[in-house]
Amino acid sequence: MTRLVLASGSRWRRQLLDRLELPYAWAAPDIDETPLPRESAQALVHRLALGKATALAGEYPEHLIIGSDQVCLFDGEILGKPGDMATARANLRRFSGRHVRFVTGIALIDTAHARHWVDHERYDVVFRELSDTQIERYVEKERPLDSAGSFRMEGLGITLFERLDGRDPNTLIGLPLIRLCEMLREAGLDPLG
Repeated sequence: MTRLVLASGSRWRRQLLDRLELPYAWAAPDIDETPLPRESAQALVHRLALGKATALAGEYPEHLIIGSDQVCLFDGEILGKPGDMATARANLRRFSGRHVRFVTGIALIDTAHARHWVDHERYDVVFRELSDTQIERYVEKERPLDSAGSFRMEGLGITLFERLDGRDPNTLIGLPLIRLCEMLREAGLDPLG
Protein backbone atom coordinates (compact mmCIF):
# COMPACT_ATOMS: atom_id res chain seq x y z
CA MET A 1 0.00 0.00 0.00
CA THR A 2 1.22 3.50 -0.81
CA ARG A 3 1.44 5.32 2.51
CA LEU A 4 2.97 8.54 1.19
CA VAL A 5 1.03 11.36 -0.50
CA LEU A 6 2.31 14.57 -2.06
CA ALA A 7 -0.20 17.40 -1.71
CA SER A 8 0.80 19.19 -4.90
CA GLY A 9 -0.02 19.35 -8.56
CA SER A 10 3.51 20.53 -9.40
CA ARG A 11 5.39 18.25 -11.78
CA TRP A 12 8.64 19.75 -10.45
CA ARG A 13 7.86 18.66 -6.89
CA ARG A 14 6.92 15.21 -8.16
CA GLN A 15 10.24 14.96 -10.01
CA LEU A 16 12.07 15.85 -6.80
CA LEU A 17 10.10 13.34 -4.72
CA ASP A 18 10.78 10.67 -7.36
CA ARG A 19 14.47 10.92 -6.42
CA LEU A 20 13.73 9.31 -3.03
CA GLU A 21 12.46 6.17 -4.82
CA LEU A 22 9.49 5.80 -2.49
CA PRO A 23 6.05 4.87 -3.80
CA TYR A 24 3.61 7.74 -3.41
CA ALA A 25 0.33 9.13 -4.64
CA TRP A 26 -0.26 12.80 -5.39
CA ALA A 27 -3.22 15.12 -5.50
CA ALA A 28 -3.56 18.87 -5.95
CA PRO A 29 -5.23 20.45 -2.91
CA ASP A 30 -7.51 23.42 -3.37
CA ILE A 31 -6.69 26.06 -0.76
CA ASP A 32 -6.71 29.85 -0.67
CA GLU A 33 -3.08 31.02 -0.85
CA THR A 34 -3.81 34.68 -0.08
CA PRO A 35 -1.42 36.06 2.57
CA LEU A 36 -3.04 37.30 5.76
CA PRO A 37 -2.53 40.95 6.77
CA ARG A 38 0.97 41.48 8.24
CA GLU A 39 1.77 37.75 7.88
CA SER A 40 5.51 37.06 7.72
CA ALA A 41 7.00 34.96 4.93
CA GLN A 42 7.80 32.17 7.41
CA ALA A 43 4.31 32.17 8.89
CA LEU A 44 2.76 32.20 5.41
CA VAL A 45 4.73 29.23 4.06
CA HIS A 46 4.16 27.28 7.29
CA ARG A 47 0.42 27.91 7.07
CA LEU A 48 0.17 27.08 3.37
CA ALA A 49 2.36 23.96 3.51
CA LEU A 50 0.38 22.59 6.45
CA GLY A 51 -2.90 23.71 4.86
CA LYS A 52 -2.14 21.84 1.64
CA ALA A 53 -1.34 18.63 3.51
CA THR A 54 -4.34 18.99 5.83
CA ALA A 55 -6.68 19.57 2.87
CA LEU A 56 -6.06 15.96 1.78
CA ALA A 57 -6.17 14.36 5.24
CA GLY A 58 -9.78 13.22 4.97
CA GLU A 59 -9.10 11.41 1.71
CA TYR A 60 -5.94 9.71 2.98
CA PRO A 61 -6.32 8.21 6.46
CA GLU A 62 -3.36 6.14 7.62
CA HIS A 63 -0.98 8.16 5.39
CA LEU A 64 1.95 10.53 5.56
CA ILE A 65 1.01 13.64 3.57
CA ILE A 66 3.61 16.15 2.35
CA GLY A 67 2.74 19.80 1.79
CA SER A 68 5.05 22.52 0.52
CA ASP A 69 4.82 26.15 -0.49
CA GLN A 70 7.29 28.82 -1.52
CA VAL A 71 7.49 32.60 -1.56
CA CYS A 72 10.05 35.07 -2.77
CA LEU A 73 11.25 37.90 -0.49
CA PHE A 74 12.59 41.03 -2.13
CA ASP A 75 13.16 44.36 -0.39
CA GLY A 76 10.85 43.26 2.43
CA GLU A 77 8.02 42.39 0.04
CA ILE A 78 6.54 38.88 -0.25
CA LEU A 79 6.11 37.89 -3.86
CA GLY A 80 4.27 34.83 -5.07
CA LYS A 81 3.72 33.55 -8.58
CA PRO A 82 3.71 36.32 -11.20
CA GLY A 83 0.62 35.03 -13.03
CA ASP A 84 1.28 36.99 -16.23
CA MET A 85 4.16 37.82 -18.57
CA ALA A 86 4.30 41.53 -17.72
CA THR A 87 4.68 40.81 -13.99
CA ALA A 88 7.34 38.14 -14.66
CA ARG A 89 9.35 40.61 -16.75
CA ALA A 90 8.93 43.38 -14.16
CA ASN A 91 10.09 41.06 -11.35
CA LEU A 92 13.21 40.03 -13.24
CA ARG A 93 14.03 43.68 -14.01
CA ARG A 94 13.78 44.44 -10.28
CA PHE A 95 15.95 41.42 -9.39
CA SER A 96 18.72 42.23 -11.90
CA GLY A 97 22.02 42.48 -10.00
CA ARG A 98 20.28 42.02 -6.64
CA HIS A 99 19.99 39.53 -3.78
CA VAL A 100 16.68 37.69 -3.45
CA ARG A 101 15.63 35.26 -0.72
CA PHE A 102 13.29 32.33 -1.18
CA VAL A 103 11.47 30.76 1.76
CA THR A 104 10.00 27.30 1.26
CA GLY A 105 7.68 25.76 3.82
CA ILE A 106 7.56 22.00 4.27
CA ALA A 107 4.94 20.06 6.25
CA LEU A 108 4.40 16.39 6.91
CA ILE A 109 1.24 15.13 8.57
CA ASP A 110 0.76 11.61 9.86
CA THR A 111 -2.97 11.01 9.64
CA ALA A 112 -2.68 7.61 11.35
CA HIS A 113 -1.22 9.10 14.55
CA ALA A 114 -2.64 12.66 14.45
CA ARG A 115 0.76 14.37 14.47
CA HIS A 116 2.59 16.72 12.15
CA TRP A 117 5.88 18.48 11.48
CA VAL A 118 6.25 21.94 9.91
CA ASP A 119 9.43 23.79 9.03
CA HIS A 120 10.93 26.03 6.37
CA GLU A 121 14.19 26.41 4.51
CA ARG A 122 15.72 29.59 3.14
CA TYR A 123 17.66 29.84 -0.08
CA ASP A 124 19.39 32.96 -1.33
CA VAL A 125 20.21 33.86 -4.90
CA VAL A 126 22.11 36.76 -6.43
CA PHE A 127 20.90 37.62 -9.89
CA ARG A 128 23.46 38.75 -12.41
CA GLU A 129 22.91 42.00 -14.29
CA LEU A 130 20.25 41.23 -16.90
CA SER A 131 19.45 43.19 -20.04
CA ASP A 132 15.85 43.78 -21.13
CA THR A 133 16.54 41.55 -24.14
CA GLN A 134 17.76 38.69 -21.92
CA ILE A 135 14.74 39.06 -19.65
CA GLU A 136 12.37 39.08 -22.62
CA ARG A 137 13.98 35.99 -24.16
CA TYR A 138 13.96 34.14 -20.85
CA VAL A 139 10.30 34.88 -20.10
CA GLU A 140 9.26 33.95 -23.66
CA LYS A 141 11.14 30.62 -23.54
CA GLU A 142 10.28 29.48 -20.00
CA ARG A 143 6.94 31.23 -19.35
CA PRO A 144 7.53 31.05 -15.56
CA LEU A 145 4.08 32.32 -14.65
CA ASP A 146 3.47 29.69 -11.96
CA SER A 147 6.86 30.01 -10.26
CA ALA A 148 7.63 32.19 -7.25
CA GLY A 149 10.37 34.59 -8.31
CA SER A 150 9.43 34.45 -12.00
CA PHE A 151 12.00 31.81 -12.94
CA ARG A 152 12.39 28.04 -13.06
CA MET A 153 15.55 26.66 -11.52
CA GLU A 154 14.71 23.37 -13.26
CA GLY A 155 15.40 24.91 -16.66
CA LEU A 156 17.03 28.06 -18.00
CA GLY A 157 16.61 29.84 -14.67
CA ILE A 158 20.19 28.90 -13.77
CA THR A 159 21.39 31.31 -16.50
CA LEU A 160 19.99 34.25 -14.52
CA PHE A 161 22.22 33.85 -11.47
CA GLU A 162 25.60 34.97 -10.29
CA ARG A 163 25.55 33.02 -7.04
CA LEU A 164 23.39 30.58 -5.04
CA ASP A 165 23.54 30.00 -1.29
CA GLY A 166 21.58 27.58 0.87
CA ARG A 167 21.54 24.21 2.61
CA ASP A 168 19.58 22.32 -0.03
CA PRO A 169 19.33 23.43 -3.69
CA ASN A 170 16.03 21.52 -3.97
CA THR A 171 14.58 24.22 -1.73
CA LEU A 172 14.78 26.63 -4.65
CA ILE A 173 12.70 24.27 -6.79
CA GLY A 174 10.05 24.00 -4.07
CA LEU A 175 10.62 20.81 -2.07
CA PRO A 176 13.49 20.79 0.47
CA LEU A 177 14.45 17.13 0.29
CA ILE A 178 17.03 17.18 3.09
CA ARG A 179 14.49 18.48 5.61
CA LEU A 180 11.77 16.22 4.18
CA CYS A 181 13.98 13.14 4.69
CA GLU A 182 14.54 14.18 8.31
CA MET A 183 10.78 14.48 8.82
CA LEU A 184 10.09 11.15 7.13
CA ARG A 185 12.62 9.40 9.38
CA GLU A 186 11.01 11.01 12.45
CA ALA A 187 7.67 9.65 11.21
CA GLY A 188 9.15 6.15 10.81
CA LEU A 189 9.71 6.08 7.04
CA ASP A 190 13.39 5.96 6.12
CA PRO A 191 13.98 6.42 2.38
CA LEU A 192 16.96 4.06 2.74
CA GLY A 193 14.80 1.42 4.40
